[in-house]
Amino acid sequence: MKKFTNESGLVLPLDRANVDTDFIIPKQFLKSIKRTGFGPNLFDEHRYLDKGEPDADNSTRPLNPDFVMNQPRYAGARILLARENFGCGSSREHAPWALDDYGFRAILAPSFADIFFNNCFKNGLLPIVLDKAVIDALFVEVESTPGYELEIDLEAQEVRKPNGEAIPFEVDQFRKHCLLNGLDDIGLTLEDSAAITAFETTWRDKSPWYFTLSN
Repeated sequence: MKKFTNESGLVLPLDRANVDTDFIIPKQFLKSIKRTGFGPNLFDEHRYLDKGEPDADNSTRPLNPDFVMNQPRYAGARILLARENFGCGSSREHAPWALDDYGFRAILAPSFADIFFNNCFKNGLLPIVLDKAVIDALFVEVESTPGYELEIDLEAQEVRKPNGEAIPFEVDQFRKHCLLNGLDDIGLTLEDSAAITAFETTWRDKSPWYFTLSN
């Protein structure tokens, strides 16, 4: 999992509440569990004018000019600005996979659906909960200022605006540790690999019959 320390980037404003996981990545793309390759189908039903299918050549598909992601001023955005209850609906982990694969590193919103919120941390994305008034103000600033960027300092737990103003945010300290060090569940387990190996060696010596292959 990628480490998250200090990230700066263009902000994309998705001005819609209750964005569910089917909006983020439609159901027909859930067949793969490779965690990669989902970026081109992020927000597929609103991003393109035709129906997307797995393994299609997305470069030839007609784009929806009215969808915010297709506006040239937001190309390459790394921070997603969203409304309340982002990530609601089914618990598909493909949603954070698609956001990450596209290039987003953080999502700012007044609230998130619980399962999506947890899945973000497990996949290297930082979901940041900010007061609704703060989010409202950011939408105004982003939409009125082409090239608007934010800096997110996870260690200091601050979102920094172009004018230097710092917006503090809360984050669970265990999850913060995992993101700063790029540790998913497997990485956390491997931190104790020496102890695990020692236990297995001792167990094998004391109970060799568990490891005897039957004929």
